[in-house]
Amino acid sequence: MSIIKLNNRAVKDATAFGSITGLGDLVFISRSTASSSASVSITSGINSTYKEYIFMFNNIHPGTDSKSLQFNLSADSGSNYNVTKTTTFYRAQHTEAGASVFEYVAGDDLAQGTGAANISNLCGSDNDQCVSGYLHLFEPSSTTFVKHFMSVVNSTFTDSDGSANLYMAGYGNTTSAIDAIQFSMSSGNIDSGTIDLYGVN
Repeated sequence: MSIIKLNNRAVKDATAFGSITGLGDLVFISRSTASSSASVSITSGINSTYKEYIFMFNNIHPGTDSKSLQFNLSADSGSNYNVTKTTTFYRAQHTEAGASVFEYVAGDDLAQGTGAANISNLCGSDNDQCVSGYLHLFEPSSTTFVKHFMSVVNSTFTDSDGSANLYMAGYGNTTSAIDAIQFSMSSGNIDSGTIDLYGVN
């Protein structure tokens, strides 16, 4: 038996590998900009084109102190945002004074709830405080499986001032296709910030 060695150029030129080119690339779809907005709704671009979508949060600044960035899902093009969800939520937190905590936050999770799911908690509204990070949504157009999602954000929180690294994951408990998503604060407005939507090729 002979051994065939392929160099990088041979692999690149092999027609059998042609379909791999570009897999995993992020494809920009849209940008939504908040400006004293009660909510930011994305009602287009979420379809069967991609199996994974990523929402990038850039400097989401709440208009009111100690509020949480939240989201909800829609299966009817944004007429209703009330998909049943089960989530988990935990955080690693460190204050400017040096106090730290790592914990599960039971009050920020959902168990078959139709309300908005927390992405962050207790973000401050000082001029320099905000939330940044991302949310992954997996195969929203599936009509077979639940809709998994997970997020990681960093937030400057109100109490004692500091950094909170926040982790949320869960699923929309529906086999209907998800085609819209809405972001809001737990109360008050999203004073400013952008949300970029990407598809994963």
